[in-house]
Amino acid sequence: MRPGLLRAAACGYRQGQRPEPGTREYFYYIDHRGQLFLDDAKVKNFITCFKDERFLTFFFERLRPNRSGRYEAAFPYVSPCGRERNFVRCEDRPVVFTRLLPAADTTNDAADAEPPLLSYCGGGRRLAVPFEPPRLALLPDNGRLYHPAPARAGGVGLVGSALAAEWSQAFEYGEGAGRPPTHFTWRGRRYELSHELLPLLRHGAPGERGGCGDAQGLGGVGRG
Repeated sequence: MRPGLLRAAACGYRQGQRPEPGTREYFYYIDHRGQLFLDDAKVKNFITCFKDERFLTFFFERLRPNRSGRYEAAFPYVSPCGRERNFVRCEDRPVVFTRLLPAADTTNDAADAEPPLLSYCGGGRRLAVPFEPPRLALLPDNGRLYHPAPARAGGVGLVGSALAAEWSQAFEYGEGAGRPPTHFTWRGRRYELSHELLPLLRHGAPGERGGCGDAQGLGGVGRG
C-alpha cells in the first residue's frame, strides 16, 4: 500500500467522506516549503502541490486551529468552507514565508519608507504580513528561522530556507555558539532581537506537525 493510503488508513479518513448529510471532509498537508498538498498524495513536489493563488488565498485566510472535535491530534488545523471541512497537518508550521515583497506595487518614496512584506504559502500580496526584523527568532534546537504570523494561524510562521540562507550572514551571536542570535542587520540598520517568539516555539503551539500513529511526521523535516 502506498504511503498516502497508509496515512489515510492510520488516521481513519477517506478524502471527500461525508460524516453527516451535507458535510464533506478533505485532508491536507503543508511541507516546510509552504507547499499545500492533499494529505494522501503519493508524490509531494512542486508538480503536485496546489498553485492557484486565488484558491491558496481562500484556503489560508480561513485556516485556524482545529477545535471541531474531529481529528484534532492528527490534523491540528482546519480551513472551513461552508459545510466543507478541510483538515490540515504540517511538517513544521502552517505558515511558511517564502518571498519578500516591496510594500507597494509601484516604487516611490512613500513605499520605500514602509516595511516590505513577507509573503507566505504562494499567496503573493494576498497572503502577507509586514516584515519585522527585530521579531525574527532562530531556534537553536532545529536551526530554523521564524517570524510572527497571523494570530488565527498560530502566531508564528517558518521562514523558508531560501530567505533564511540569504539572511544568515546578517545575524550576530553575542551570547556565543549554541545560543539564539542577539542582533540582525537589515538595510544598514542593526536590530536587537526581541526573542519573544522563542517561548512559543519551545513549548509548542496548536498546529505543530500532527500525525496519525506510525504515519506521524512522514515526509521528514529538513531545510531546502
